[in-house]
Amino acid sequence: MNAQKILIIDDNQSVLRSLKLVLRGVFDTVVTAPDPKLIPALLQAGDVDVVLLDMNFDSRKLDGEEGLFWLNRINELPHAPAVVLITAFGDIDLAVRSVQQGAEDFITKPWDNATLIDKLHKAIEKHRVKQENASLAAEAASLHDKLEAAQHLSLEEVERKHILEVVEAEGGNLVNAAECLGISRQTLYNKLKKYEK
Repeated sequence: MNAQKILIIDDNQSVLRSLKLVLRGVFDTVVTAPDPKLIPALLQAGDVDVVLLDMNFDSRKLDGEEGLFWLNRINELPHAPAVVLITAFGDIDLAVRSVQQGAEDFITKPWDNATLIDKLHKAIEKHRVKQENASLAAEAASLHDKLEAAQHLSLEEVERKHILEVVEAEGGNLVNAAECLGISRQTLYNKLKKYEK
């Protein structure tokens, strides 16, 4: 597995220390921060694989809304990492909402170390698969658009495009390009001259 980096955000210093102890042998880099307002700066480099994010930072409000707010901010970032939410005040409804809003997983405090580590690794893998699928979908959409555009080209435009692509692929060497195209050099010169008009 590639070098991995985790960012842990929790306002409880003892939780941060405990999580750092548990995860420092599992991840190559473990970064901790007590304030979610630091998240944009800490994720700016785009090198974090997973964020373990507490859901409550205000002791007067324990409904998880802060965690969901920051989850949404993370997911808006380019190259957003996987996010696993953690809370002492979780329930099934909150877990479902978290996943619906883009968290890869949800864990409650106190946690079981093995379960936590397993969930973090699975979250990274699941997130990578989602990103690859999104990339493939974008590539497929782009190819579809190109095919759509190509359907409206005339035969002459298709020929011109193909010849220019072959010439470019051959680094401008017209002798090789003519050979690849199965035409004489003179025919290639004539066609290129015609395309200049």
